[in-house]
Amino acid sequence: MPRPERTLPLLFLTARVHSSLRRIQGAAWLLLGLVCASGAAAADWPGWRGPSRDGHSAVGGPALRGLPAEPRRVWRLKIGDGLAAPVVAGSRVYYLDAQDTKETVHAIDRETAEEAWRVTLDDGFRNGQTAPGPRCTPLVDGDRIYVQSCRGELQCRGTRDGQLHWRVNFLRDFRSEAPAEVGNNKGAQRHGFTAAPWVEGNKLIALVGDTHGAGVVCFDKRTGQVLWKSQNDRAANAAPVITTFAATAPRQIVAFTVEGLIGVNLDDGALLWRVPMTTTYGRHVMTPVVVDGIVMVSSKENGLIGVAPAPDPVTHSWRAPIVWEAKEILVNFSSPVAVNGHIYGLGAERNLFCVEVKTGVVKWSKGGFATQSAEKSHLALVAVGSNLLALTETGELVLVAANPTEYRELGRTQACGSNWCNPAYADGRLYLRDGKELTCLELTP
Repeated sequence: MPRPERTLPLLFLTARVHSSLRRIQGAAWLLLGLVCASGAAAADWPGWRGPSRDGHSAVGGPALRGLPAEPRRVWRLKIGDGLAAPVVAGSRVYYLDAQDTKETVHAIDRETAEEAWRVTLDDGFRNGQTAPGPRCTPLVDGDRIYVQSCRGELQCRGTRDGQLHWRVNFLRDFRSEAPAEVGNNKGAQRHGFTAAPWVEGNKLIALVGDTHGAGVVCFDKRTGQVLWKSQNDRAANAAPVITTFAATAPRQIVAFTVEGLIGVNLDDGALLWRVPMTTTYGRHVMTPVVVDGIVMVSSKENGLIGVAPAPDPVTHSWRAPIVWEAKEILVNFSSPVAVNGHIYGLGAERNLFCVEVKTGVVKWSKGGFATQSAEKSHLALVAVGSNLLALTETGELVLVAANPTEYRELGRTQACGSNWCNPAYADGRLYLRDGKELTCLELTP
């Protein structure tokens, strides 16, 4: 009869081998976990301008070195009017459109575009300048999706079935002024509440735009309870970002409102700094870009500026000096992206520009990235590694090297019809909408 130990697997023959293999096995599982975590992060585009609200795809996704002459269409879906960008999370794509004059939320399968659920969000909105329909990009956080209508209806719903968890209305529950259908009002009053909310920890930040102390509001993301309210700023159309400017400084919300650029403490809403900035219609659309302690914003009447918020070492109060101005760079409806110390975006001359973040010096400019006037031109930008995906208003997709020394084009293809909508990019696939369809394109082998 054989001895029992001979019937055991080889890895148990000796304590030394057993110990060694356990260490190897543990390292293997750790490596696998890191790979899986990286893959999971790269596979989602959960909100406005991606995982970090900076226009960058997550680290770990497939490299994009060129564009196929004819990208493979995974699926296409007829949808209603709207300018809200689609988002991708888990096995689903979420988008908003107009259905029978109602803003409607849809959840569809990522691979097949089969609809899982749809719910009505709010009555439709139209201001006479652009197509009717929703304009605010949804946000997915775990098992919740946050959706905001042009009329100020903010809802938290479950991603599984669209069940309502909580809701708040900026007009009913605060004293925000109602958006006008037409007219010369400013910011959200003119184009609707389009500034996408953002989640940080247990907090949901929204630009309510109430001029009686609730310009910026922090909600408990699970319950909708108001945690704090701050400022009298009217909401423009730029989404807020959350950042920090020093190792010991508090996390803060940077918001580009009708009245200007502000920084408020994430913990309690206290105003830290303010840079007054106004335009004729409060048309502040560019999402602030923060790089190496410098905040960059622009509007159709104010050139690109760099602001460097910092606490005063003596008084400990905050200062926010404008450290440079690039007056010739006017950014209207688009939001630029920054790569390796340089910012790339669409200027008023329908040009793709490259500006050095540290100095504000224009490194190069390339025309031909828009066909309409500066008032009506749009360019959506996504940073994928060291390259830029640029989707023009005519639906042409251009791959450009994020190279500050020269403009270098790496590929070009027709991706969709005319559009004013930012796409979602996840795991080598581009999810984009034009005036008629939502489409999924495969860009990598």
